[in-house]
Amino acid sequence: MRIGILTGGGDCPGLNAVIRAVVRSAYLTDDEIIGFRDGWGGVLDDATVPLGIDRIAGILPRGGTILGTSRRSALEHRDVVAQRFAEHRLDGMIAIGGNGTLFAANELAADHPIVGVPKTIDNDLSGTDRTFGFDTAVQIACDAIDRLHTTAESHYRTLVVEVMGRNAGWIALHAGLAGGADVILVPERPFDIDEVAERVLRRRSRGRSFSIVVVAEGAAPKDGDLVTKGRLDPLGRPLLGGIGHWLEQELEERTGAETRAVVLGHVQRGGTPTAYDRVLASRLGQHAHLAVRDGAFGHMVALRGSSIERVPLADATAHLHTISDEELDLAEAFLG
Repeated sequence: MRIGILTGGGDCPGLNAVIRAVVRSAYLTDDEIIGFRDGWGGVLDDATVPLGIDRIAGILPRGGTILGTSRRSALEHRDVVAQRFAEHRLDGMIAIGGNGTLFAANELAADHPIVGVPKTIDNDLSGTDRTFGFDTAVQIACDAIDRLHTTAESHYRTLVVEVMGRNAGWIALHAGLAGGADVILVPERPFDIDEVAERVLRRRSRGRSFSIVVVAEGAAPKDGDLVTKGRLDPLGRPLLGGIGHWLEQELEERTGAETRAVVLGHVQRGGTPTAYDRVLASRLGQHAHLAVRDGAFGHMVALRGSSIERVPLADATAHLHTISDEELDLAEAFLG
């Protein structure tokens, strides 16, 4: 079989592990893997690279993706996609990506043999219990929070840590809980700035001279708007960023305590994936290749419990996987 593979959307620790697993699995069945550079853009531009067993040596611990990535969509160029499938005599395509990449994959799967692999550090894709890259992002954020504890305590400061998460606050919730934050703010639950300030003051009234506030970039105050950079991202959405600095000013004014903001930004996407993400990505990659072999097109390989299962691609973009009220309520026991 001749199988194409692409990585689209934002980069994510574990992408190379998926590519490696697909190639190694294909090697056992004498299948040929053709990599398309820069996501769906590589399909449109016919930018390809052969992926043999030698090409994947040493990529397991590497962050990013050896294929490159972009946010270009192929939906407006379906004739070009059909041409590429014919020119390269593809028996199947493995699309690795998040909401945008898999939305396009689902639309194109009506006419082409496509299998999806879910990818996002935000962990907000439906159809799967967990996405690879999330564990790495949480570990990076948690390590930062651990380091910030000591400087916050030394200077009697409140430190606001802004992490990624446009629509879902999974990174903020998990990193905040693991890092012992006093306040965690997520997009799923708009916050009252006065209540946040009161929680910080209450913490200090109990003899603790510092506080840690973890906030997702998509969190917003009640009766307020998202804090943005005043321009659009490649998908035409408002570019988020700045909620941490907004909180820095508001909390210092309300509490009188010296406050500083730290924005982790794209450092959460980069570097070596954790062992968990390497294993999960490898399992997904192998199962994606086997799904192509079995003709399970129009499906996505997903983690369900401890097993890798095949679910309809439409399930991946049916809705966002966000934090439930119940989970947020339970987290209150560990805050403040």
